[in-house]
Amino acid sequence: MALQTLREALAQAEEGEYAVGAFNVSSLDQVLAVLAAAEAERSPVIVQAIAGMSAYDDESAWWHRLRGLAEEYAERIPVVLHLDHGRTYDDCARAIDHGFTSVMIDASRDIDDDEPSSFDENVALTRRVVELAHPAGVSVEGELGTIGGAEAGISGTVEEIVFADPDQAASFVAATDVDALAVAVGTSHGSVKFTDAEGGQRLRLELIAEIKRRLPDTFLVLHGSSSVPAEAVTTINAHGGSVRPSYGISPEQKSEGVAAGIRKINQGTDSHLAWTAALREFLSERPAVVEPSEQLRAGIGGFRQIVARRMREFGSSGRA
Repeated sequence: MALQTLREALAQAEEGEYAVGAFNVSSLDQVLAVLAAAEAERSPVIVQAIAGMSAYDDESAWWHRLRGLAEEYAERIPVVLHLDHGRTYDDCARAIDHGFTSVMIDASRDIDDDEPSSFDENVALTRRVVELAHPAGVSVEGELGTIGGAEAGISGTVEEIVFADPDQAASFVAATDVDALAVAVGTSHGSVKFTDAEGGQRLRLELIAEIKRRLPDTFLVLHGSSSVPAEAVTTINAHGGSVRPSYGISPEQKSEGVAAGIRKINQGTDSHLAWTAALREFLSERPAVVEPSEQLRAGIGGFRQIVARRMREFGSSGRA
């Protein structure tokens, strides 16, 4: 089986009324953790990387090997290889050249000052990427509204979010022909999201449902959706870390978001926290171990476990 495009994977999710998890990876160990979890869960999966964010100096070699691993597992389960948060046309062009089957162009913020882009600026750059990607058989995800938090270089409070507007969403899709649309509906990027428990209940379900009603043929994407498990933060801090406790979007709210029309759910922070917690605990409890394979096994295990849990919560387990 060849790698799937985002449109192919999300069309199947639409038919089955579930969401496909899109998991950020920055090393080959993390790629293997995600793909192994997907195979064990019999789940379709979206493996996604961000330009300039990996453990390696040579991004071209990293992306080439990422593609190879994704293709290997695609013989057994549905796999999409996706560029997350491409900030420039060149980011997307390079990903397409390296065999990614889907790219996100995040033109919602200006590349120079990180301020929100105008609607027309967003449309122009997104449309340009679509015109490159679609003839190559590659799907495109765009973003409307601004999702607060780490992607914007800010603290991650709900006040920083510029919510998506249903009328603008319809106009945006008509003007760009994107396959999927990331909508700002109450989530926030990064490991520090909301500082009160109500933050995890701020997903605007009625806004998701209204946008989906207006755009039945466009697949809606939830960014900044990690739940920030308290147990992972506690473990990290108990073993020498210093992560500020906060609240993400609860698993229950994400399930409600799927019911309202979300078909792709991005997760980065939760799996990063799980990796770090498992690794810090292992190193603290076994300080004499210097063999990298033993250390990595702990991180990979934590990463894989949280990915599998999210697949079950998103409803994609058993759908492969």
